[in-house]
Amino acid sequence: MNKFLLAVHVLAAIVAVGPVTVAASMFPPAARRALRAPQDEGAAGTLRLLHRICRVYALVGVVVPVFGFATASGMGVLGSAWLIVSIGLTALAAAVLAALVLPAQSALVEGREANPARLAMFTGMFNLLWATVTVLMIVRPGSTTGA
Repeated sequence: MNKFLLAVHVLAAIVAVGPVTVAASMFPPAARRALRAPQDEGAAGTLRLLHRICRVYALVGVVVPVFGFATASGMGVLGSAWLIVSIGLTALAAAVLAALVLPAQSALVEGREANPARLAMFTGMFNLLWATVTVLMIVRPGSTTGA
């Protein structure tokens, strides 16, 4: 059962977090282009599409920690330091996405004042947090179960 839960956890991370990471990274340059050409409907459409991808896959991404907890529980590693740090970083990444990235994207899509450079910084923070969690999940420092 643990292998099944782990497989679903990893697949969910790839399928859900991957698109958010890519779309969020593409958004700031697309926003700069849209701000340079405010009458360009194609640029505005690109922003709407990228923002929708981020919102939808962020919601789908909720299954990643759900299956992660189930996997960790089955493996008996819920108290491991590497997992606790990963959980904290995952929560922080979710907070950055929900409180900083998505609202700034919404503002730009709706034509309200927002700074694409600041959004790029928040997006970079989100991506760095996820990259760190990914490394921790692979390396599992101090783990006796592999790696």
